[in-house]
Amino acid sequence: MSFLEGKSVLVTGATGSFGKRFVKAVLEHHRPARLVVFSRDELKQFEMQQYLQAPVLRYFLGDVRDKERLYRAFDGVEVVIHAAAMKQVPASEYNPMEAVKTNVIGAENVINVCIDQEVQHVIALSTDKAVNPVNLYGATKLCADKLFVAANGLSGRHRTRFSVVRYGNVIGSRGSVIPFFMQQRKAGVLPITDPRMTRFWITLGQGVQFVLDCLARMRGGEIFVPKIPSMKVTDVAKVVAPECKTKIIGIRPGEKLHEALIAADDAYNTVEHPDHYVIQPADGWWDPRAYVAATGGKTVQEGFQYSSDRNSAWMMPDELAAILKHEPIEL
Repeated sequence: MSFLEGKSVLVTGATGSFGKRFVKAVLEHHRPARLVVFSRDELKQFEMQQYLQAPVLRYFLGDVRDKERLYRAFDGVEVVIHAAAMKQVPASEYNPMEAVKTNVIGAENVINVCIDQEVQHVIALSTDKAVNPVNLYGATKLCADKLFVAANGLSGRHRTRFSVVRYGNVIGSRGSVIPFFMQQRKAGVLPITDPRMTRFWITLGQGVQFVLDCLARMRGGEIFVPKIPSMKVTDVAKVVAPECKTKIIGIRPGEKLHEALIAADDAYNTVEHPDHYVIQPADGWWDPRAYVAATGGKTVQEGFQYSSDRNSAWMMPDELAAILKHEPIEL
């Protein structure tokens, strides 16, 4: 039986790349009693309604900044997937308080309303940018991660459980480098910030499935990190536009040479499983020994880091080419 069968589910930011794929997957493979699309863009909701309709589906306009609206939307909801975020790095740098209002205050609003409305399970989406952040977007997502983990100590008798899923670049998502390279092909030259640059890669489908898996395994307080491959950005460029030249333009403000999903300081609390890692909460209410014994994981070595340049798994160009033949690209 599906974890979501018969449940009332709500997705914030549901008209984004992840949200649309998640809603579609739940409609096709699970049987929720109700599935709520919550987002602030009426045009995106209208466009989504043209190809996604079902008796259990509800479209609800609202913003995570608006706490009162969240109370109405979350009434009777049992599972929340929090995907709403302001995620464009340059826009966040230029409009810092707007990023804080959505990514931090919005996260706090979601937490408080979930507790008050007796939501049972909450998973928030994070990013590799939240690990040792060098830009405001990453800093706000790190803050949100901390808020969601700490929320497990606030729910009290309500017993709402909160966990986080953190992964890297999503192949083909709107605003990412692959659609950008595709748009630049007509110019014949692709700008590369640094030829050494590496990134983690995951498909939208893999991200959706990982969230669904984590919903079933979460206890509350974990940060779940999938084991995913790395790839050099120069290799990505060769796959997307092999006919184009490249131009090195230098690392932009707020950009890293390599990304990390688990920092060395988190190794003390990290447990490894066959296909993922779990960063355990460093709080008194969590029993790490009991968790390791119950889940069959193993603790990682001191100083362990999960970074895109030290990754043991690498995506080959032919693998990415095969994915791009079937993966929708949002330009």
